Amino acid sequence: MKPRSRLPFYVAVFLLIAAGISLAVWRHIELGIPWLTGEQRPVWMIEARVDFDADDNAVQASLNVPDQPPGFRILSEQAASPGYGFSIIEKSGNRTAEWTKRDVSGPQTLYFKAQFIPDENAPGRKPAKEPKARSVFWEEPQATAVREVLTQAKARSSTPESMTREVIRLMQPDTRTQNTTLLVSEENYLDLLVDMLNHSGIPARTADGLKLEDARRRQSLMPFLQIYNGERWLTFDPSNAEQGVPESLLLWRQGSASLLDVVGGDNSEVSFSMLRQTVPALQLATMQVESNGLGFLSFYALPIEEQSMFRMLLLLPLGALVVAFMRIVIGIRTSGTFMPVLIAVAFVQTTLVPGLIAFLSVVSIGLMMRGYLSSLNLLLVSRISALIILVIFITAGLSIIGYQMGFNTGMTVTFFPMVIIAWTIERMSILWEEEGAHEVAIQGAGSLFVAILAYLLMSTPLAGHLTFNFPELHFAVLGLILLMGQYTGYKLSELKRFTPMRVYD
Repeated sequence: MKPRSRLPFYVAVFLLIAAGISLAVWRHIELGIPWLTGEQRPVWMIEARVDFDADDNAVQASLNVPDQPPGFRILSEQAASPGYGFSIIEKSGNRTAEWTKRDVSGPQTLYFKAQFIPDENAPGRKPAKEPKARSVFWEEPQATAVREVLTQAKARSSTPESMTREVIRLMQPDTRTQNTTLLVSEENYLDLLVDMLNHSGIPARTADGLKLEDARRRQSLMPFLQIYNGERWLTFDPSNAEQGVPESLLLWRQGSASLLDVVGGDNSEVSFSMLRQTVPALQLATMQVESNGLGFLSFYALPIEEQSMFRMLLLLPLGALVVAFMRIVIGIRTSGTFMPVLIAVAFVQTTLVPGLIAFLSVVSIGLMMRGYLSSLNLLLVSRISALIILVIFITAGLSIIGYQMGFNTGMTVTFFPMVIIAWTIERMSILWEEEGAHEVAIQGAGSLFVAILAYLLMSTPLAGHLTFNFPELHFAVLGLILLMGQYTGYKLSELKRFTPMRVYD
C-alpha cells in the first residue's frame, strides 16, 4: 500500500502558522497594539483659545479645525465653552468647530482642545473631487511681469513640484528682478504665489501649520503653500522652497477656508498652547480601536470579569506547548498527559513557592488517605468519589490553617482542580502498587518540573500581553504542536540509553 503523502499536512500547518503571524502583524500595524509591554507613545495636547468682544447680540464663532493632518492621527476632541452650544460641522471638505449663543456682551473666551498622535504612516485626507486650477485675471503691467516669471520658471522645471520650487526661488529677495519687484510686497507674497501657480495651471492653496514645542503658550500659526500634483496635496515652505511637512509641524488648516470667523463680535483672535504627554501604547491602541469601531476585534470590549477569565484561559496553549515539547522531544514522563498544565495554572494564581507547598501537601496527605481507602476494597467509582471529598477537606483545612497563621496565600489553594488532583492521587497510588515508589517519584518529579517550566513561561508579562492582545498567535502555537505530533525520532532522554550502541558503529 502506497504511503499517504504528508505534503498536504505540512502545507496546512504552514498556512496555519502564517495566518496566525500575519493576523498579529495586521493587528499591530492597523490597530497600533504594541508587541512589548510598557511601551510609551507621545501624544500632543493642543489647545486653541479664541478671544473676542461680543456686541450684546447673538454670537456665532467658527474655528477651522484639523481633519486628518499628514503625520498625525486625531485621538480626541472637546470644547470648553460654558453656556455656548457647540458642534463640529463638515462642509466642502473643511471641518469647523462652531459655537453659538444668544445675547452675549463683553469679552468672551472659548477653548477647543484636541489630542494628536504622531504617526508617520497616517495619510492626509484625499480630496473628494479632483482640484482644478482657478482662473486669475491680471492687469497690466502685472500681467506681463507674471507671464515672464512663469515662463522663466517653466523653462527650468518639468513637474508641478519643480515648477513651484522655481517660482518660489525667483520670488526670493536675493534673486528678484525688475518683474518680481513689481509684483511682490510683504503683505501679498503668499497670496501672490497661490495666484501665480493657479494661473500657470497648478492648483494651489494656502495652509497654516503649528510648530510643536513642549509647554509653549500663546503660539501663532505659520503660513505654508500647498499644490496638487495630480495625486495628492504637497506642502512647501514659501520662504525657502523646502518641500514636505517637517516632523514637528502640525498642519492645522489646509484650504481656502478662513481660520476664524466671528459673527456678532469684534477684535477676534486665536492663539495656541501645546503640551507633550506620554501615554502607554496599549491604552492608546485600545482607545483608537474603540473610536474607529473595531472594538469587536478586541477582548477589551468584554466585561472586566470575563476579561480576567480569558487572560487565564489564553495562557493554556503555552502550557500545552511546553508539555508537548517536554514529553515528545525531551521525553520527560509525567503523571497524566496535561496535569502539569493545570498545576502551572494553579501556580500562576498562588505564585510558585506557596503553590508547590500546597500541591505537595495535598498530594502527600491524599496518598496516605488513599492507602486507607485501598484497604476497604471499595469500587473504583466509590473510591474516586470519596477521594474527591477528602481532597476538598484537605484543601479547606490547609486554607484555614494558612489564614490563621497569617499566610494569605493559603486561601488560594482552592484554585487547584479538585477532580484532577483526586485522579492524580488515584493514579499515583495504583502506580505505587504496580511499579513501586521509584516510578511514582520519577513521574511526580517530572510533572512538577514540567509544571514549573510552564509556569515560568505563562507568568511572564510578555506572554500574558501577547496571548491576550494577539490571540491569533495561538494558530502558530497550534501549528507547532501539530508538527511535534509528527515527530517519531529518539527523545533526548533516550540518547544516553543508546550510547553503548556506538561501539558497534
